This record gives sequence, C-alpha cells and structure tokens, in this order.
Amino acid sequence: MTNANLHQRLNRTYELTLSVKGRKTGKDIPRPVWFVHEGSTLYLLPVQGTNTSWYKNFKVNQTLKVSVNGEEISTKGKPITDDSKVRDIVSKFSSKYGEGDVRKYYPKHDVAVEAQL
Repeated sequence: MTNANLHQRLNRTYELTLSVKGRKTGKDIPRPVWFVHEGSTLYLLPVQGTNTSWYKNFKVNQTLKVSVNGEEISTKGKPITDDSKVRDIVSKFSSKYGEGDVRKYYPKHDVAVEAQL
C-alpha cells in the first residue's frame, strides 16, 4: 500500500486493526483500536495505559502491524511516557472522538505509542 493510499484510508475510518506479537506465544494478536494520525505519524493510546495487554506485548516487540480496510503495513512504534506529550495525544483523541468518550474508554493516561507510517 502506498503512503498516500494509507493516509486516504486513515482519513475515512475511525478504527484500525492493530496487531502485536504475543509476548508468550509469539503469534500476531489483532485488535480494533482508535487512533489519531497527523502527517506520517500515527498515535495510539492504550485503553488501560501500561496495564493494557497489547501494550505489554508491544514493550517486548515494538513491531506493529496496522491494517486499514484490509490493507496492512508493518512499522516500529515507540512508547511515549512524558506526561505533557501523553496529555497532548489524549487531547488529540478528545478532538477526534469526543472528550466524553475518551474519558469513558481511556481512564488511565500514563503512556501512548507513536509510529511513523
């Protein structure tokens, strides 16, 4: 998939499928997640922060597979733990999905993930 095609797909959807390798099984574990993207940067917010299963798996292997409407790419992610950067990403999620839903579904804001597309 080309970057332009990927960005068009991301602009048309509110959810993507994120796959990470299981830290015990080594198998890809897919799950639907909300996201924000700006330019070539993708931001992910683990629902339960550092307690989120996919984030625990990601800490062991930082390769992410991102699937949007059946098209998949692999990329490396990096954890964001700086409080001000995490707050900025939470704000981006609130702008996209609504403050009430972000507050409801994302109660713990101690980490985010950034990936380059």
